[in-house]
Amino acid sequence: MSVFKMAWRNVWRNKRRSTVTIAAMTLALFVEILYSGLVTGYLQGMQDDILDLEVGDMQVFAVGYLDKPSIYTAIEAPETLMARLDEAGYPSSPRLLAGGLAAAGDFSAGVSVRGVDVQRDARVTLIGRKVAQGAWLDPAHPSGVVMGRRLARALEVKPGDELVVIGQAADGSIANDLYTVRGVLMGIADGTDRSAIFMNAEAFRELMLFPQAVHQLIVRRPEGVELAAAAATVQEIAAGLEVSTWKELMPVVASMLESTQSMILVIFFIIYVAVGILILNAMLMAVFERIREFGVLKALGSGPLLVVQLILAESAIQVAIAIAAGVALALPGMWYLGTVGIDVGRLGGMSAMGLAMRPVWYGIYTPATLRGPLAMLLLIVLLAVLYPALKAAWIRPVEAMRHQ
Repeated sequence: MSVFKMAWRNVWRNKRRSTVTIAAMTLALFVEILYSGLVTGYLQGMQDDILDLEVGDMQVFAVGYLDKPSIYTAIEAPETLMARLDEAGYPSSPRLLAGGLAAAGDFSAGVSVRGVDVQRDARVTLIGRKVAQGAWLDPAHPSGVVMGRRLARALEVKPGDELVVIGQAADGSIANDLYTVRGVLMGIADGTDRSAIFMNAEAFRELMLFPQAVHQLIVRRPEGVELAAAAATVQEIAAGLEVSTWKELMPVVASMLESTQSMILVIFFIIYVAVGILILNAMLMAVFERIREFGVLKALGSGPLLVVQLILAESAIQVAIAIAAGVALALPGMWYLGTVGIDVGRLGGMSAMGLAMRPVWYGIYTPATLRGPLAMLLLIVLLAVLYPALKAAWIRPVEAMRHQ
């Protein structure tokens, strides 16, 4: 009789114990698959928001700007630099930055004024698609501005209303002009939501009397290029300027994303250790119940290797059934969470690490999503059955057949 046939019969000799063991593995795998996809989706969504909405993969500044932001600390001749970046395959977009005061009716608030090159910005960010009310900037309407949602709420303005922006121009004079609110953004990030006003780059230059220079370049890397390598390439092109990756600009968020990946493994381990203890107990009980049987096998000439193979085969059968059942049960949930998602629209006003939560939370389910839970399950089961298998393998035939 083959080892597999013997193992199959042994698994179902105690149907209740085998069913409980398989059910525990199935439930653990089911939960871990869905949980892993949800966390992966959350982390990927947060990172995509960081890269696609404002920060980009990296940013270029004039030396000293990050330490002490000033309207006078700017990148000279940006067109030449952007042309060189384009040639190297690194699309970029300039930003003009200044502080000021915005007023509408009886309300006023401090604001961060951001001048945008609309055509180039569409190549590196998706913020133009995140307008909740109204429309994004249009070079044909230079007096139109787009603002963060909390700022619009604080000033009690909506698309079509007028807004006064006041600041200090580059020549030291008072900068002020009247604009029309063209759009209000969805939730982006705390800083943007509370204070950002976006306007066309030419409108910014006219307001602030600012020459042909920029304060910031947002740069994206080619697909497949590692962030560190991309940053080194951009630094070589932008010699004499400061290049910072998004991880350097947002170290707390970057650290949180990396630590969450480790947290997933810890949770996997905790859940599967509990399952491993159950499997260890079940296999030990199976071994103690069959001590005389193992003694007879060894007396008939079976070596320790055959006994180990038998125990491992029994465990493999139970794991295979659990994997098939767990994946089958998870498939509908994976489809639902990956396509429909969880509507967290009611939490739209909440943020995590300063980034607004997306209205719909999707899971991401790929072969890589399944790989982690499956590998962890196989590892824990293997560790759990090693001791019972070795104990059965080294039973002495004479003592085993006398066992009561």
